[in-house]
Amino acid sequence: MDPQYLGTISRIHTLGPEGSNLEAAARRWLSDHQVTGRVELHSSVERAVQALEDASQAVMACAAYPALHDLVFSNLGELTIIDTFLMPTHSMVLARTDATEGAVISTCAAHPAPRALVPGAVRWISSSSNSQAAADCAAGLADSCITTQAAADRFGLTTLIDHGPVDMAFTLHAHPSIRTR
Repeated sequence: MDPQYLGTISRIHTLGPEGSNLEAAARRWLSDHQVTGRVELHSSVERAVQALEDASQAVMACAAYPALHDLVFSNLGELTIIDTFLMPTHSMVLARTDATEGAVISTCAAHPAPRALVPGAVRWISSSSNSQAAADCAAGLADSCITTQAAADRFGLTTLIDHGPVDMAFTLHAHPSIRTR
């Protein structure tokens, strides 16, 4: 990232709830750039974009976000990618509330991005984020989930399969005027 932008970002909006890979990426970006700022979590990246109040705020997204192309092309003139970086995600896991060995899994909550990790014969239930998938599972909306280890731990879920961290590209989007400051 061009050093001229460093003093201009004070808040990063991204996908929540707490424990999401995007929250971790936003916090990492602030830390790596020694920027004092805060991270605000939203129910979708699109809602994060809607929450932007001024050019001192940015949105964190990731390359695996299923609608990243919409985010970019629907906001031409309003947002531009000002930085990208690589970071491994939290460990991605298949988790459940019932720790009984051999218990049958019939439903799995997951964000669309890691949907391919849902076991073959299991019915997928869409969640708005990896962290929300854990919350949905803990609330009984599904008997398992694809989530992060951090979110599984937060909701007291039992990990059945650990797929490990995934190397991911993250993107930081801000108003184009940031380039002229």
